[in-house]
Amino acid sequence: MSTLVLLVVLLLVLVSLLLVGLLGYVVYRRPALKAPLSVAMTGAMLLAAVVTAAANAAATLR
Repeated sequence: MSTLVLLVVLLLVLVSLLLVGLLGYVVYRRPALKAPLSVAMTGAMLLAAVVTAAANAAATLR
């Protein structure tokens, strides 16, 4: 992998961790948002799984 790709992946991971921390803080401060955020996080995990599967499939085609 090139250095640029690794840098972009690192930045995406860091931003994702910040967003997860922010969502945790919001749920802690406003417990009524627990159910909608659970649904949103489930959707985000599914999206991550699809992107990972697509990346692995693309890597095997090379």
